[in-house]
Amino acid sequence: MGDLDLFVEDGRPSWLALLDLLSQSFAAPRVLPADGEVARASLVQLQVAATSPLGAIALNSGGILLYDGWLRIFGGSPCAEVGLPSIGQINDFPVDVDPGWTPTQGVIVAHDVLGGVFFLNGLRPGVQRPGVPGEVIYFDPSSLEWTRMGMSHGEWLTWCLSGDLPNFYGDLLWPRWREDVMGLRADQGIAVHPSLLSREEVTRVVAPMVEILNCHLHAARSPGQRFDGALGRYPAVQPSGVPAGEMS
Repeated sequence: MGDLDLFVEDGRPSWLALLDLLSQSFAAPRVLPADGEVARASLVQLQVAATSPLGAIALNSGGILLYDGWLRIFGGSPCAEVGLPSIGQINDFPVDVDPGWTPTQGVIVAHDVLGGVFFLNGLRPGVQRPGVPGEVIYFDPSSLEWTRMGMSHGEWLTWCLSGDLPNFYGDLLWPRWREDVMGLRADQGIAVHPSLLSREEVTRVVAPMVEILNCHLHAARSPGQRFDGALGRYPAVQPSGVPAGEMS
């Protein structure tokens, strides 16, 4: 691993370009503030340059919320104000920077409010994950499977900001989804019962993201299912079972 300067050198123009892209987005982006020291450590542990979109977000933000919090992109430091963990916390990075540790399989870069996971494949993605190194893939909570996005991280980020993301979710959205999501913390999500694809009447309640992810992980590891990798680690469990308003 090189010195910190190797990773942060000339990173400012990349971040300014990303801020310009965010300012033109229809995705209602909210950039969360960064803790500089923690963010720098995350960048070094990621082993990416600040000139890359992933590095720019890690170094300069505590994460980015899109679509009123439907999509939570992880930054280099946690944002306690809204409950969003850092990319290091969510991927279980070493507490202190470890020169001998690298995320060779890849990193979780974002969660959605339903417990969907966007994952950036590393150099060795794992035998049960689809895609190629450097490709973003998605854990679909409605199918409990990883699916290929066919995009690099930069392409995925541009797509997220394009305003087209709601079309990706289709029937999983409900009439008041933006209003309901807007009131959540970033460590909370929406649990759907009996299932996301149920043709019966469903109930939607607010639950801690850690509970939603654990439920998906348990279901995905059921007999007959092929599955690889945890879905993310939140540092604390919040009370669950709070009604999420009138969701239909």
